[in-house]
Parts: sequence; structure tokens; C-alpha cells
Amino acid sequence: MKKNIIISLLLSIVCTLTACTAEEPTTQTSTISPTPTIVTEPTERPISELTVHFVDVGQADAAILQCEDDTMIIDGGNVADSNLIVAYLKKLNVPHIDYMVCTHAHEDHVGGLSAPLSVMPVGAVYAPVKEANSKAYQNFKRNVAEQNTEIMHPTNYERFSLGSANVEILACPDNADNLNNTSIILKVTHKNKSFLFTGDAEREEEQTLLNKGLLKADILKVGHHGSDTSTSYLFLREVMPEYAVISVGKGNSYGHPSEAVLSRLRDADVKVYRTDLQGDIIMKSDGDNITVTTAKNEDIQTNETAVNDEEGIYIGNARSKKFHRPDCRTLPAEKNRVKLSSRSEAVNKGYSPCGNCQP
Repeated sequence: MKKNIIISLLLSIVCTLTACTAEEPTTQTSTISPTPTIVTEPTERPISELTVHFVDVGQADAAILQCEDDTMIIDGGNVADSNLIVAYLKKLNVPHIDYMVCTHAHEDHVGGLSAPLSVMPVGAVYAPVKEANSKAYQNFKRNVAEQNTEIMHPTNYERFSLGSANVEILACPDNADNLNNTSIILKVTHKNKSFLFTGDAEREEEQTLLNKGLLKADILKVGHHGSDTSTSYLFLREVMPEYAVISVGKGNSYGHPSEAVLSRLRDADVKVYRTDLQGDIIMKSDGDNITVTTAKNEDIQTNETAVNDEEGIYIGNARSKKFHRPDCRTLPAEKNRVKLSSRSEAVNKGYSPCGNCQP
């Protein structure tokens, strides 16, 4: 009897276990741990290189800026520089110009802009309100119209992008009698480096910007080809550039750049580059550093008046107070010759350059 009870209990347990197995399907447990979710900080947009070409157009101004696929041209030199500007753009493989800036209506800034307008598409065109009746400016206007666009007059603090660089208009006066003081002044900022372009702005226009706190820049395109009417001490103290570029013609009749401006730049410990001595000047920014290459005389100290300090390289005329190269065809008579050891000595002694040999 006892044995039957035990057998019944065992059968009951087996049935219960069988029923549980049928009701609850078996599951497999994965031995692979779940992949954790990794949260990363957003990365900044890479800074592309900004290249600024200060083109040697003699006694005039022209600069071409490139960043990523964007191109901007600031002034184009004289009409006589038209072919040079187009050739330079073609050398850079520029298919179109995104921004064209005519800083003001004088021919040595607007003259060469008509050429690229006639051979390639141009996006936005900026110029001051005040125009000139010159043939050069009227050709510029006509070529803009033929592109089915119009000249825009920027407002102060207007901004736009040039690739990964930012452009800001700091001034565009419309009420100055002097065309130089209608110059568009603009600043190009590339991460931690900046370029300030001043056209031919003179002291009066510089003064209007002194209290606005926007002038600090690493590179200054010196106003009005280094004329004493621009780059005042106060203005230079606000900008405090590391480098300055003077676009100027060799042996020009204006005496640009003036010794006064060179002295101010020297006092401010600014390294100066000049197109009359070094040809095309190319500056590249990676956002933190500037590298400079020039067509010639890369190591010359151009904030000094001296161009070449070879002994006896210049001959002064004691009567006319002109100084000449030794091979000049208008050298003075022997009795009036003064031996000058350098160009700086000639200038410091009150001599002016000969118009023929252009020392």
C-alpha cells in the first residue's frame, strides 16, 4: 500500500514537470554583451586655407583672395593692367569671381576690373555711392550691366562669407568730397588671423573708425600707396599689425611710400612688404599662422628706405639734388657728382630720385 502511494506521487510530479515544459518554451541567452552607445562631441568645420595675392600692378592696387571655392577681387589696378589681371586669374584657374570690390572710383583701383567682367561671370559687385566721370569708371559700370547685375553700395557692418573666412564692411562713406575718403574699408577674418583693406582712405576716414574698436588686424594693406595722408599714428596704434603691404610703383612721381609712413611702421615694429621691391606678394593663412612668399627679394627689409646698400651705387647731383643710378644717361658733370653709399643716404640728405633711371 505504501509502495503504491509513492508511485502515485512520483507520477504526479512527472506530469507536473511535463506540463510546465510544454507551456513555457525554452529561450536561449546570448553570450554577446550589447554594444554601448558612444556619445561624441560635435567636431568643428575644418578651416580651409585663405590665400591673399597682392598683385604687382605698379602705382595702383589689386588683390585677389581665395578660400575654398570662393574668390574675391579687391580693386584691379589701372586700365593698362587689364591683361595682367585676367592672366593672373587664369593662372589661378579661377572660373568665376564671387565678389568684386571697387574700393573707390579712381582709375588706379577700378581700371582693371572691366577685363575680368568681360571674360568671366561675376557674382556680387560692390562700390561706393560716389562715382567718377572717367572713362575707366564708366566702362566698369557698363561691364557690370552687361553681366545682368548691378553695383551694390554696401552698408557699414554688412557681412558675408568667403569660404571659411568672414568679410565685414567697416566703412563705405558716401558724403566725402575727396574720392579717397569714400573708400570701402573691409576686414577679412580667418579664424585667428585678419586682413584689413583700406583702399586710399586718408586720415579723415581713418578717424571715423578709431572709436569703434574693430580695427585690430594682423595684416594691413597700407592706405593710399604709403602716402603721408594715410596711416596716421593713431590709426596704426589701433590696428597694430604684424605685417603691412604697400602697393606702389617703382620710382613713382608721388614719392610713395613716404619716409614718414615708413618711419611710423618702423616705430610700430611692423614688417613691411612692397610690390615695387618684391613684385607679387602672396600671404597664406591656416587660421593661426601666416606664411609669406614674394616674387623677388623675399628677405629684404622693406620698412627701410634703402633698396640696395652696395657701396657707391648711387650718384647725386649737388646742384639739382637728384640722385641717379651709375648707368643713368643723365648723370651730372663730374664736378657736381656726389657719391652716395645707399638710397637711404640719398633720401636722408634731401635728394630725390631721377625721373629717367628711377633709382
